[in-house]
Amino acid sequence: MATETLSRERVLEIIEECGGDKEHLLSILIEIQRECRRNYINEASARVVAEKLDIPLVQLYDILTFYAMLETKPRGRYIIEVCNNAPCYISKSHVMAKFLRKELGINFGETTPDGMFSLQYMPCVGACNIGPVIKIGDRVYGNLNEERIRKILRELRENDQ
Repeated sequence: MATETLSRERVLEIIEECGGDKEHLLSILIEIQRECRRNYINEASARVVAEKLDIPLVQLYDILTFYAMLETKPRGRYIIEVCNNAPCYISKSHVMAKFLRKELGINFGETTPDGMFSLQYMPCVGACNIGPVIKIGDRVYGNLNEERIRKILRELRENDQ
């Protein structure tokens, strides 16, 4: 279960579960981020990783800021990624993007005040046949319209309580 911050002990467990060495650094960082409720790697967790794997903290931050999939600032519990490639655009993804911005009251790159949702664009996920699509976590939702988006958001809010 995702928690707001991870304990030192849990970070050390994740390091071991992922292989316990520098060769598995990306897997370790992704797993730490996945377990954090706000989908990011905080400084305390980064320090534990740097110490355990004997990596200078500045070098670890080079890696954290290089990869787009890694974040060092809190994001929403659910990251809503909107496909903006040509096939989805033709299927009106830009209309769904505008609706999501209105429905959530945020712009792309922002997080709702309650910390529940972040909104960002993503490249194609290969689900062009069901466009427009959004991805939330590991799940892809397609054939979207305003009602379907409202239902998805409602279910996520209900499941989080």
